[in-house]
Amino acid sequence: MRFMILAKADKNSEAGVRPDPQWLARMDRYNKELVNAGVLLAAERLHSSAGGARVRFAGGRTTVVDGPFGNAERSGELLAGFWLIQAQSRAEAIEWVKRCPMGDGAELEIRQACDAED
Repeated sequence: MRFMILAKADKNSEAGVRPDPQWLARMDRYNKELVNAGVLLAAERLHSSAGGARVRFAGGRTTVVDGPFGNAERSGELLAGFWLIQAQSRAEAIEWVKRCPMGDGAELEIRQACDAED
């Protein structure tokens, strides 16, 4: 089973503030642990929504809206990064995520990816 772990944006990630080097080192160790266990399929930090775009489809028309998008802390809809992992179960994915060195107040969302038969 594949699981997407979504890291929510906050005011610092949306402002383009580079994370603390010590935190980056802890995250690098965590990611290497995922790689060494054969679990990690992909992982990326994302630039702020200021450089992004949303494409909306309605009534046979498309509309492009340039970022930034809303209030990251209030809405919880913006993403700062993601991991794609492979695990035997949802419980295993949760155990891996619980080991992630996120800071106080951070929130990670875990979603199972659909397979072809889904």
